Amino acid sequence: MDVTPPAVRLRVPTDEDAFVWHRLFDDPEVMAFVGGWSSERSTYEELTARQRRHDAELGFCLWTLLDPEGDPVGFAGAMPWPREWGPTGEIEIGWRLARAAWGHGYATAAARATLERVRAAGVRSVVAMIDIRNERSMAVARRLGMERAETFTSPSTGVTAYCYRLSL
Repeated sequence: MDVTPPAVRLRVPTDEDAFVWHRLFDDPEVMAFVGGWSSERSTYEELTARQRRHDAELGFCLWTLLDPEGDPVGFAGAMPWPREWGPTGEIEIGWRLARAAWGHGYATAAARATLERVRAAGVRSVVAMIDIRNERSMAVARRLGMERAETFTSPSTGVTAYCYRLSL
């Protein structure tokens, strides 16, 4: 049975998206595998500004994810791995959706669009760092054809994550 993926769109985040992301992710379930608590709005203001720079300089970023009706439901995209531990020097793909957007195929559709965009920007391989408890994200990575490689533990939080890899 063929399933048609949902018609999602990715766009460069705007200043307003800092407020939108803050609202969408102000949910303990959404944040369970990325720190466990909601970030301050200023964190999203810095994040969206950084993503606009990435898009301008690299041709990719964490884009605002729009559902088929054009409403923001999260973000998806790619950026250089930002930490001194883990897959340093690599390009990480990722996604974060509001809980109401879970289970609709948006993450997989957006991640596939991300792969097309980073490939077009000349990226040869990507990673996805996924908390070892996050079964939903691991399922998305597998649907993309990614393979589990290394395991890393954050020196500051002690959280363990699998590093999934894909050559483009």
